[in-house]
Amino acid sequence: MTSTRIRIAEGIDRLKVALMRGALSGLHYTGAARLFGPRCRGRGVIFTLHSVAPTTPAAFDPNGILRVTPEFLEKAIQTTLAAGYDIVSLDEAARRLKSTSDTGARPFACFTFDDGYRDNRDFAYPIFKRYGVPMAIYVPAAYIDGEGDLWWLVLEHAISAARSIEVQIAGNRFAFETHSPAEKSHAFRKIYWALRALPEREMRAKVREIADKSGYEAAGLCRELVMTWDEVRALAADPLVTIAAHTVNHLAIAKLPADDARWEIAESVRRVEAELGRPCAHFSFPYGDATSAGPRDFEIAQSLGLATAVTTHKDVINGLAPDLCGLPRISLNGNFQKARYVRVFLSGTPFALVRFAKRAKMRLRRPTASSGAAGARTLAGKPA
Repeated sequence: MTSTRIRIAEGIDRLKVALMRGALSGLHYTGAARLFGPRCRGRGVIFTLHSVAPTTPAAFDPNGILRVTPEFLEKAIQTTLAAGYDIVSLDEAARRLKSTSDTGARPFACFTFDDGYRDNRDFAYPIFKRYGVPMAIYVPAAYIDGEGDLWWLVLEHAISAARSIEVQIAGNRFAFETHSPAEKSHAFRKIYWALRALPEREMRAKVREIADKSGYEAAGLCRELVMTWDEVRALAADPLVTIAAHTVNHLAIAKLPADDARWEIAESVRRVEAELGRPCAHFSFPYGDATSAGPRDFEIAQSLGLATAVTTHKDVINGLAPDLCGLPRISLNGNFQKARYVRVFLSGTPFALVRFAKRAKMRLRRPTASSGAAGARTLAGKPA
């Protein structure tokens, strides 16, 4: 791809983020979020976060979306409390969602962190401690063992180190010059999404191949970035901190055979319980989108007796009887680090608008009785 086309592609990506920010800001500044919030906010919200660090984004920062600053995290907590939300533990959230008598109570919010990054302890925990509010960290057992595969970060480091990338993925050849940050970002995006379509273990093998060709050695990355079990235990000594399970190997559960999926969930819960010496009642599906966690997987989590299991489906928690093993979450990420975005997310209005648009689209696609009859006559008259 020419440099001009790469710049256009990068510009389109930036435009998409700008449009989303504009839409959220519009809901805030017009007062729509405040007006419709009482009807759209649901019973509560679970926020998804990953890394928290006081770093300045680099020119090539494809995983920057997974990182927020401590300043923004503190602002998010302040904004949530000011909006009248109780910040609660996962245990308390489960209790409220099971109870029909709490439907008129104040809405709740949970702050959850995926993957067990050490910066959660260093930068996030002190903020929650200062405000006296709870947090939850979902840990993949292999990561805490120091043996995990942070493949998305490995891919970033490999492309950062390379001057060019060439790889075969699912029979397709991908070749990129990666001299400039724009070229590296373009290569990352194309390769990342091609990889996500592969079976998980094949995907990781491809990332290792790319890393080997670029000369990047990933062996120490997990131990560098992720807490140890001793560090997790020390953090879990504070009642404000819930340590929960996030599989053993951070695999997309929906892509696994049922027995493997069940083992990944059950063994991760067992490891947390064994290492901490206490029950583990909560679980997070890696990636958590519809292709990575579905009804079969929610049923497995429920059959294991888990109190909650969370996805990354974006929504507030609605209804009197939500599926506690397929709960939605809302991402607080590096692209939207403003208090006004948090207020709009809490209101539930953007997610209500998405649901409304989907229903409207389905109604437009649904054939009327007359068009259905006409279609049947046309088909009946068509020769075999």
